[in-house]
Amino acid sequence: MIRAAAIAAYLAALLAVDTQVGIGGQRALGVLTWVVLIVLLVRFPAERRAQAIGVVCFATLGEITGSLIWRVYSYRLHNLPLFIPPAHGLVYLAGLSIALALRPRPLVWIAAAGAVAWGIAGLTVLPRLDVAGAVGVPLLCVFLWRSGSRAVYASVFLVVAALELYGTAIGTWRWAAELPGLGIPDGNPPSGVASGYVWFDVMALLVAPWLLVAARRARSLGRSVAVEQTSG
Repeated sequence: MIRAAAIAAYLAALLAVDTQVGIGGQRALGVLTWVVLIVLLVRFPAERRAQAIGVVCFATLGEITGSLIWRVYSYRLHNLPLFIPPAHGLVYLAGLSIALALRPRPLVWIAAAGAVAWGIAGLTVLPRLDVAGAVGVPLLCVFLWRSGSRAVYASVFLVVAALELYGTAIGTWRWAAELPGLGIPDGNPPSGVASGYVWFDVMALLVAPWLLVAARRARSLGRSVAVEQTSG
């Protein structure tokens, strides 16, 4: 839990500082965040490192699609900040740390209840109608019910939900009132964004074994080449 709290504190400070700097400062924050992620990754087993790297890859594709291409949301400087990809890895590590420290059943119930309540509120009492966000809530509930990694998904949901509410409140990013091209009302932030984030984790867990195999083969090939060069 100490590690999760430290990551959360860093991310909160990162988003706050970003609102006060220009593109140069934002790039510096990006370099710093990559360094923080790398330092943390070495403290985890190889499988967890592969999962975090997978999250960074899939989340970056999602960011490019959602922000730069589809324009469902936009960052303060209308770009993709350099710190966003590694921040996704930090979010995953924070959620993983929470899942390893706490009992899974309460985590799952809290996440499910929070997601359902948020989705209903977006359709009834929140200032902005959130139809698009509510669509993602049932998907999260399915993962929380059926998946063997439900505790990780629940923890990541809670971290993402907190960061989404915080990031939009301080103006780091803003969600469009409607899904561009579809006209479906969307919240700021939408309730389903934290639910949809679970997709990054699902894909990362699926590809992590392949990444480990590829890394082992690369190391083996490197050793073989080194031996050949030495013997030659």
